[in-house]
Amino acid sequence: MSPSPSSPGQIFVVDDDPAIRDVLSMVFTREGYEVVSFADGASLLAAAGTRSPTCIILDVHIPGKSGLDILKELNTRDYPAPVFIMSGKGDIPMAVDAIKNGALDFIEKPFRGGEVVERVKQAIAAYSLRKQDDPFLPDFYFPGREPLTRRERDVLATILNGASAKEAGRQLGISHRTIEVHRAKLLEKLGAKNVTDLMRIVFDQGQRR
Repeated sequence: MSPSPSSPGQIFVVDDDPAIRDVLSMVFTREGYEVVSFADGASLLAAAGTRSPTCIILDVHIPGKSGLDILKELNTRDYPAPVFIMSGKGDIPMAVDAIKNGALDFIEKPFRGGEVVERVKQAIAAYSLRKQDDPFLPDFYFPGREPLTRRERDVLATILNGASAKEAGRQLGISHRTIEVHRAKLLEKLGAKNVTDLMRIVFDQGQRR
């Protein structure tokens, strides 16, 4: 089923806890979204084969394949919908791994329904803008090094503009902790010791396409 013309979009919620599914369905439906819920990853993947929602909210602990495994499978399909990973406090390392594997952001449990709606709406809006061609987004590449992802290029642009993690998070519609994960990945990919060293490498070795 496709969202109605008046709907801001369709959201897939994947969690084996019916209470979590009910809460998220209620708060997003109240905002006009159409919500489709799944109790496991296999059901999500079956639906994803025929349609693409506005976003997916995916718990890390679900029956069968984990949320991280499902995320990786969606990435192999070049699936266009952004994915938010849900995790408890003890799952933060897994959430970090998910971001490195393409998740847009993570939602920490327990959460307030209204806050999740605002986080997701802001992130979706920023994501939609960033998907458009941006002539001001640095398209650096570094010979002999692993290519930067689109999200890493987004974060690199905020570093070059001198933004703090919190400021960058506001600009990109994601949490400052997610920004810190991407910054750490940039340092690792480019062999930089810190942000100052990163900027030196960008200007000394970075080449524009």
